[in-house]
Amino acid sequence: MDERTVIGWREDGRDRSARWRSESGAAPPRRVVIADDATRADEAYRLACEGTALLWRGDFQNARQLLTAMARRADRTPRKRKRKPEPSQVQAFHLYRQARAQRARTLGMLVIPFEPGHAIPLRRAPDVAQACTEAYGPDDEPYVMSLRELLGLIGAHEWREKGVPIPALGGDRIHPHYGVFSPVRGEYVDLVAQAPLPATTVAFDIGTGTGVLAAVLARRGVQRIVATDQDPRALTCAQENIERLDVAKHVELVEADLFPVGRAPLVVCNPPWVPGKPTTPLERAVYDPESRMLRGFLAGLADRLEPGGEGWLILSDLAEHLGLRTRDDLLRLVDAAGLAVAGRLDTRPAHPRAADPDDPLHAARSSETTSLWRLVAAR
Repeated sequence: MDERTVIGWREDGRDRSARWRSESGAAPPRRVVIADDATRADEAYRLACEGTALLWRGDFQNARQLLTAMARRADRTPRKRKRKPEPSQVQAFHLYRQARAQRARTLGMLVIPFEPGHAIPLRRAPDVAQACTEAYGPDDEPYVMSLRELLGLIGAHEWREKGVPIPALGGDRIHPHYGVFSPVRGEYVDLVAQAPLPATTVAFDIGTGTGVLAAVLARRGVQRIVATDQDPRALTCAQENIERLDVAKHVELVEADLFPVGRAPLVVCNPPWVPGKPTTPLERAVYDPESRMLRGFLAGLADRLEPGGEGWLILSDLAEHLGLRTRDDLLRLVDAAGLAVAGRLDTRPAHPRAADPDDPLHAARSSETTSLWRLVAAR
């Protein structure tokens, strides 16, 4: 999204405009109307479904209540129609993604004005300057953004302040930054904490994110970890976490697409698990178009391993249960890269969705296994 994208509307008999801001890349609304405390939820939802944005001029807390009311309408179970055959897992996944995208577009139509300095000129509006500055940096111009996106930004700021306790780090916390995937699903971290180390001299952590796996390896006694990421936000986040956890002397952060220079006896990677197009920055940690990162890691791994070294691929099999990739597809990629499987550690996820029968993807989620594949150069 161009930072200079501008939206316009008519208010008090005058044409007005402001910069449109969307971290998720949402397109600017083509039509904008003014909404306030007198706006009813049914009317707001109808306009939002038609693609009309509602620029809020009332009480901020009432805007939050209106957004909740719109969400209830978006989540209503549709009236039963003529029974259709149950969709396949692939169809169910794509229908789920389409529905979530449509829901996000609709709820994103309730928008909030900002003045310079990330100030919200509304009654009972919270002070979000710090949260916005953490995400966007300073800003001395007015702009407009979705209330839904703002609430996500506020939530990210609270996670950053509070941190996520990591059992593999003895309960010490990782503090994720806005746009950097939080290690709330700890099973993959536990696998890295439990797998037998092939050496403790050097390790590469590919796509480090918050730096959690680099920190776990350092706490396990690995003397030098080179952690890479191509996202500047992730590198800043990882640097702060590494320093806070007092392992900075063991961890070097490098901006790189996949591998750093050199070889190591251990190379670790937790790529996005699902082939698909991400729609927000956070989704880049889950969705990987055409499995680009997975393919790149496997294709380059053999050349980055020292003799006798191991590559640890941490991967959920959710894509297999969704019908988006087969186990044979994965094993063919491993074989084509000149690699062999030396072993595998498995664990079952404990997140709430895995046990929620009302989740549209329950059949796949309830069968999901997360694995640490120990890969070696084939002889």
